[in-house]
Amino acid sequence: MKWIDTYEIVDALLEYHPEINPEKILFTDLMNLVFNLKGFDDELEKCNERILEAIQALWIEELD
Repeated sequence: MKWIDTYEIVDALLEYHPEINPEKILFTDLMNLVFNLKGFDDELEKCNERILEAIQALWIEELD
């Protein structure tokens, strides 16, 4: 997975971190969660606020 694989990332977050409320998570924490997901293989430096916003928004949407 890469940072741009938003749907795959959200699926993994839903599977491995169902206890986390995506509406309350800090971007620094979200970045670390994604970076440490099994199968994630991208550079931390490629992450930005726009990517994290997209991941968070999709994660919230998937929970609704």
